Amino acid sequence: MAMRTSVQKWGNGLGIRIPKVVAEEASLHSGSLVELVHEDGVLLVRPILKGKPRYRLEDLTRKITPGNRHAEVSVGPARGREAW
Repeated sequence: MAMRTSVQKWGNGLGIRIPKVVAEEASLHSGSLVELVHEDGVLLVRPILKGKPRYRLEDLTRKITPGNRHAEVSVGPARGREAW
Protein backbone atom coordinates (compact mmCIF):
# COMPACT_ATOMS: atom_id res chain seq x y z
CA MET A 1 0.00 0.00 0.00
CA ALA A 2 1.42 3.37 -0.96
CA MET A 3 0.19 6.67 0.49
CA ARG A 4 1.55 10.18 0.49
CA THR A 5 2.03 12.28 3.60
CA SER A 6 4.22 15.24 4.45
CA VAL A 7 7.22 15.68 6.70
CA GLN A 8 6.70 18.39 9.33
CA LYS A 9 8.94 20.11 11.86
CA TRP A 10 8.56 18.64 15.33
CA GLY A 11 10.75 20.25 17.97
CA ASN A 12 14.34 20.08 16.73
CA GLY A 13 13.56 17.12 14.49
CA LEU A 14 11.07 16.10 11.84
CA GLY A 15 7.90 14.05 12.10
CA ILE A 16 5.74 12.04 9.74
CA ARG A 17 2.04 11.46 10.35
CA ILE A 18 1.04 7.89 9.65
CA PRO A 19 -2.52 7.53 8.34
CA LYS A 20 -4.78 5.35 10.48
CA VAL A 21 -5.23 2.64 7.84
CA VAL A 22 -1.46 2.29 7.42
CA ALA A 23 -0.91 2.22 11.19
CA GLU A 24 -3.51 -0.54 11.57
CA GLU A 25 -1.93 -2.60 8.77
CA ALA A 26 1.47 -2.30 10.49
CA SER A 27 0.02 -2.92 14.00
CA LEU A 28 1.23 0.52 15.13
CA HIS A 29 -0.30 2.67 17.84
CA SER A 30 0.78 5.68 19.88
CA GLY A 31 4.00 4.74 21.67
CA SER A 32 4.94 1.90 19.29
CA LEU A 33 8.65 1.37 18.81
CA VAL A 34 9.97 1.52 15.25
CA GLU A 35 13.34 1.08 13.61
CA LEU A 36 14.46 3.64 11.01
CA VAL A 37 16.73 2.29 8.29
CA HIS A 38 18.28 4.33 5.49
CA GLU A 39 19.29 2.12 2.54
CA ASP A 40 20.26 3.35 -0.92
CA GLY A 41 18.38 6.64 -0.56
CA VAL A 42 15.24 4.95 0.81
CA LEU A 43 13.95 5.47 4.34
CA LEU A 44 12.33 2.36 5.84
CA VAL A 45 10.22 2.45 8.99
CA ARG A 46 9.96 -1.02 10.51
CA PRO A 47 7.79 -1.75 13.54
CA ILE A 48 9.46 -3.45 16.49
CA LEU A 49 6.72 -5.80 17.64
CA LYS A 50 6.60 -6.94 21.25
CA GLY A 51 4.78 -10.01 22.47
CA LYS A 52 2.51 -12.03 20.24
CA PRO A 53 2.23 -10.96 16.61
CA ARG A 54 -1.24 -9.97 15.41
CA TYR A 55 -2.56 -12.08 12.56
CA ARG A 56 -5.35 -11.29 10.13
CA LEU A 57 -7.43 -14.09 8.65
CA GLU A 58 -6.99 -12.80 5.10
CA ASP A 59 -3.19 -12.89 5.48
CA LEU A 60 -3.26 -16.42 6.88
CA THR A 61 -5.55 -17.75 4.14
CA ARG A 62 -4.15 -15.81 1.16
CA LYS A 63 -2.32 -18.81 -0.36
CA ILE A 64 -5.14 -21.33 0.08
CA THR A 65 -6.53 -22.41 -3.28
CA PRO A 66 -8.90 -25.19 -4.37
CA GLY A 67 -5.81 -27.02 -5.65
CA ASN A 68 -3.98 -27.13 -2.31
CA ARG A 69 -6.95 -27.62 0.02
CA HIS A 70 -7.30 -31.07 1.57
CA ALA A 71 -10.57 -32.99 1.78
CA GLU A 72 -12.69 -33.17 4.91
CA VAL A 73 -11.52 -35.57 7.60
CA SER A 74 -13.97 -37.72 9.53
CA VAL A 75 -13.28 -38.11 13.23
CA GLY A 76 -16.22 -40.45 13.88
CA PRO A 77 -19.64 -39.88 15.39
CA ALA A 78 -20.32 -37.02 17.76
CA ARG A 79 -19.69 -37.69 21.44
CA GLY A 80 -20.79 -35.46 24.25
CA ARG A 81 -22.37 -32.10 23.51
CA GLU A 82 -20.76 -30.93 20.26
CA ALA A 83 -22.65 -28.11 18.61
CA TRP A 84 -23.74 -28.68 15.03
